[in-house]
Amino acid sequence: MITLRPPQLADIIAHAREADPAECCGLIGGSETGVAASIYPLRNVAANNDISYEVAPEELFAAQREMRERGQQLLAIYHSHPRSTEPTPSETDVRLAYYPSATYLIVGLAGPEPVMRAFRIFEAERRWDRVEYAIADA
Repeated sequence: MITLRPPQLADIIAHAREADPAECCGLIGGSETGVAASIYPLRNVAANNDISYEVAPEELFAAQREMRERGQQLLAIYHSHPRSTEPTPSETDVRLAYYPSATYLIVGLAGPEPVMRAFRIFEAERRWDRVEYAIADA
């Protein structure tokens, strides 16, 4: 399970709102215990970014390099579904889930308040499971 601090959650939601109506995307780096240390907002370069996301490759590599330099590991990949009230992984999300050890966080923006859900995605098996995440001050 990953643990985020309230300001980190606020940063992810702000990124989703700024990108709307396109999907946002980014990475979360942290410790092997699952505590998030850094949020890496990335640019969505998908041809149809209203319904999918593709991280700009140079930004992906730079974020991964920065994580290594900071002694962090990839904890989660986040993106938004701007027209969803109860976000779940799309078929495309499952097909392109190349990081099996990462948690996938999806922010839905269509309701009165943003909703973030966490998932483990098993690309080879074409399935996903909902998982928990925590918000804590420490």
